[in-house]
Amino acid sequence: MSGSAFAKIAEQRIQDAMERGEFDNLPGAGKPLDLDTNPFVPTELRMAYKVLKNAGVVPQEVETHNEIRSLEAMLVDMEDEAERLRATTRLSLLRLRVDMNRPGGRGLALNGRAHDRVVERLTRKAGC
Repeated sequence: MSGSAFAKIAEQRIQDAMERGEFDNLPGAGKPLDLDTNPFVPTELRMAYKVLKNAGVVPQEVETHNEIRSLEAMLVDMEDEAERLRATTRLSLLRLRVDMNRPGGRGLALNGRAHDRVVERLTRKAGC
């Protein structure tokens, strides 16, 4: 069964359930969702996570993904070839970092300090 056929069946079943009123009396119905509490974070870590969030601290992975999106957007309008090369090299390094940190990532078999040294050298050579 294709993904879109499955999605159509699921959507139809949801619509049918809504028409029968099966979602009318759910706990919290009509109230805003509490998006500040992550149920997957252990209770003893929630206060620390909240302090970090309020301080504007985000995980390294989020910073890396944000930088990737920013570089991709900048590359569209970049005309200077040297600047384009630096940005493309930086983008490749960031994508490699993401790939290497992914479970089963297919990047280089480097980790920790070795990875950081390679990235630092390549970044320095590219002038990033």
